[in-house]
Amino acid sequence: MGFFDKKFCDVCGEKIGLLGNRKLEDGNLCKNCAKKLSPFFSERRASTVEEIKQQLAYREENKRQLAFFNPNHIIGTDKRVYIDENSHKFIVTSSSSWRECNPDIIDISQVTSCNIDVKENKEEIKRTDAQGNKVRYNPPRYKCEYVFNVIINVNSPWFSTIKFELTSFDRRPDSRYTDLFRDYERQADELKRALVPSLYGNSYYNNTNYNQNQQSQYNAQQRYQQQQSYSNEQNNMNYQPTMPQSRMWVCQHCGSQITGKFCESCGSLQPQSMTNAYNGRAISYRCDKCGWTPSDPNNVPKFCPQCGDVFDENDIS
Repeated sequence: MGFFDKKFCDVCGEKIGLLGNRKLEDGNLCKNCAKKLSPFFSERRASTVEEIKQQLAYREENKRQLAFFNPNHIIGTDKRVYIDENSHKFIVTSSSSWRECNPDIIDISQVTSCNIDVKENKEEIKRTDAQGNKVRYNPPRYKCEYVFNVIINVNSPWFSTIKFELTSFDRRPDSRYTDLFRDYERQADELKRALVPSLYGNSYYNNTNYNQNQQSQYNAQQRYQQQQSYSNEQNNMNYQPTMPQSRMWVCQHCGSQITGKFCESCGSLQPQSMTNAYNGRAISYRCDKCGWTPSDPNNVPKFCPQCGDVFDENDIS
């Protein structure tokens, strides 16, 4: 068969145009059928015609199931994660008309890990001297930007990894010490708690009164950090972080300081002692950025009061 011979799609039977052929392991696929495949699928050339037919059948069923998908929580800006907390399912898409683009519905139980890779892009700034040459500053100066990349590994017959940028391309933080950087840290932490709840005692889904308003949580945390900053100034920057008094605890969801059994801001139940599922010992925390350790392991704040870093599995000691 020559290069210019007519080819037909082995899935739908339609004639394939000159530049419309998508090769399979044992046949040909037209571009219209290829568009219907999962956007996270990358093994087309190694797939057989029968495997492609099975995936397209799955995609049609996925499209029907979207009618019953009702997200009540959204994380992200350009590329967003829509979570249906009632069914414990989610989708990842950049389209606001997501029902039309047929994003894959993924069950939370399919997620094997969710990692955040913070990449620093650094470019040295130079000046022009009297002779018109570009020379370095002394000490050197740099322009930085930080990119938050999400890597979700899933157990699916059609794809195993979902990768996307959490930060907006035109709104990346230029410093680790800005509110914007901390906001992306908060979103990243929230995403991990939602997609891998077993690492956090399933608190994300056990809390039926969880406050879904992201901005309210962020503002509450900012108030808490401001209180800590004021305390630092009052003690001539010699503040030694301590946990709240005997009956005071910090809500891990919204950052409020609470004295009762339930959070007055979001309704979260005061956390009980956690047990390490791997060796049976009680979990203790130590901030991996500054070394601060909470005196009460049952009342671990969501953010370190010394440096503002998010408390997550990296801080378990």
